[in-house]
Amino acid sequence: MIQEFIETRAYSEKLCKPLQTEDFVIQPVEFVSPTKWHLAHTTWFFEVFILTQFKTDYKLYHKDYPYLFNSYYEAKGDRVSRAHRGNLSRPTVDEIFQYRTYVTKALKELLSSSEEKELLNLVEIGIHHEKQHQELLLMDIKYCFGHHPLHPVYDSNFDEKSSEDATQNWLSIKEGLYKIGHQGDGFCYDNETERHQVFLQDFEISKRLVNNGEFLQFMEDGGYKDPLLWHAEAWDWLQNENIEHPLYWHKSEGTWKEFKLSGLNPLDLKENLSHVSYYEAAAFAQWKGCRLPTEFEWEVAQVQFSWGKRWEWTESAYLPYPNYKKAPGALGEYNGKFMVNQKVLRGGSAFTSNNHTRKTYRNFFHPYMRWQQNGVRLAK
Repeated sequence: MIQEFIETRAYSEKLCKPLQTEDFVIQPVEFVSPTKWHLAHTTWFFEVFILTQFKTDYKLYHKDYPYLFNSYYEAKGDRVSRAHRGNLSRPTVDEIFQYRTYVTKALKELLSSSEEKELLNLVEIGIHHEKQHQELLLMDIKYCFGHHPLHPVYDSNFDEKSSEDATQNWLSIKEGLYKIGHQGDGFCYDNETERHQVFLQDFEISKRLVNNGEFLQFMEDGGYKDPLLWHAEAWDWLQNENIEHPLYWHKSEGTWKEFKLSGLNPLDLKENLSHVSYYEAAAFAQWKGCRLPTEFEWEVAQVQFSWGKRWEWTESAYLPYPNYKKAPGALGEYNGKFMVNQKVLRGGSAFTSNNHTRKTYRNFFHPYMRWQQNGVRLAK
């Protein structure tokens, strides 16, 4: 546990190595958080949920930090609104790194002196919470750099796991009852439980993700202009936001380019599509005469295809499983409070940290969001 904690803390800081100081503080839109805030918030989690509870005579690093770096935990008191995180020029970046050192040292000492089960469970949640924010940190950096007029490079060698075999093969799954949800002693979030049965009808699911070339055909066939392909809410979104192509696609002198953390380069038609909303994914599926898989179909079929390159949109609403129980207290706010008006995504992405995702992991976003590295797998 100590080793995984140390490695996780170090990896967050490694992700910041390519950044300049000015990059740590920008927040171009409300849903993007500054890098500095991610570093502080993950530290706040360990401090407020663990050190103040388990470490005798623990002294807060700074009395104002619980207010500055709480995210959405109502039970933990007041906080700076999400839209104003970019206004926090103080504390400085250096001070935040000092805060991280202080808390990391204190938690290492605590883990060295106690093996209490509740403590270890909370530290494990804290580790995976930080891994979630490592992915968010990369998503947010990409959004900031992708909307910079010069499209700066984060890391020219960053691999966004872009391609796979272009052959279109379909898996056939038979009608029947299937077990869904986490089992075993490994870590999972509460929204992956309780394990339960679902009935599925016969279906087919693609062994590969949709690629850029296929989506470009959809665009060139007038996909963004055909209201018959879109949900009513999605069509309103298209018109209001002037959406005509995936996020990070740019057309210059008649040529499509795509921005990645490695820079702005010509669009590779064989690479996996990414950064589209559920609305776009569903419209594309309609155009192809297919549909998106449900999260249960995805989970049943996943043993027969490669996944983890993109978070994959499903047709499933984010809802509690039968007999779902929220954790008591503030930790109960981690997942349960978001089970409304969101769609489930399955899999993982090039931004996901090691040893974090699994076949039962349920990610979730509003259907219009597309700054997360998502993709599309078809079903029928």
